[in-house]
Amino acid sequence: MKFYKVDEDTSLSVTGQLDAVNKWCLPGVEPCPVCRLGGGAPWLAYPCVDLSGLPPEVLRKLKDPWPVPFEEFARLRELVRPLAPPWALLEPGTQFGPCTGKGSGRFGALFMQDSSALFLRREVLDRLRAEGVMGLQACPIDVRFRGANPPELLQLQLELHGLLHSTGRAPLRSAPCAACGRRSEAWPEHLILDAASLPLDVDVFRHREGWATLIVTERFVDAVRRLGLDGVAFLELEVR
Repeated sequence: MKFYKVDEDTSLSVTGQLDAVNKWCLPGVEPCPVCRLGGGAPWLAYPCVDLSGLPPEVLRKLKDPWPVPFEEFARLRELVRPLAPPWALLEPGTQFGPCTGKGSGRFGALFMQDSSALFLRREVLDRLRAEGVMGLQACPIDVRFRGANPPELLQLQLELHGLLHSTGRAPLRSAPCAACGRRSEAWPEHLILDAASLPLDVDVFRHREGWATLIVTERFVDAVRRLGLDGVAFLELEVR
């Protein structure tokens, strides 16, 4: 099985834009007083997770990404955890619920926002499933479009799979912090995937270590090409 990194196809003349974010998010965390690592990573998103049943005062906090003390982040994370998939990674900045905001322009069959979120038209989801593409879970977005005949876009909820192979792992920038246990690690320019860590029954997923990297199988690529779907481009990755 071959694996590919998926990116927006910038060669197309599509003009689609989304000025939108997911409805809720875990806040960032304030910098550690020792290593100064903090903030949040907005790449993890679970659009099918509904947090609306949480108390109103909690939901207000989950609409503000501003960094909070780690103890407050941890408290909010535990309130969210029962509502998230058991495999979900809940890091500072993780987003939940439908993508909400405004949209405009012409969208392809597939659409990427900031190279870390993948959207597709509802009819495309049905066609991909009919072609045997596995592991597709998607939820409608809540976006107001300008103009007539707005597209019915869904956002894919992506599982996390895959590790870097030891031969392609960049050296650590730092040892684990004695205070918070976090460490900074460089992300390699040339990805080499560990074959044993890759799924056989999920055809599109987010890299478990590099959350902004979306990966698809050759089964997904073959289906996209057979169906003549546009909007994304593929780069084959090395697997060992």
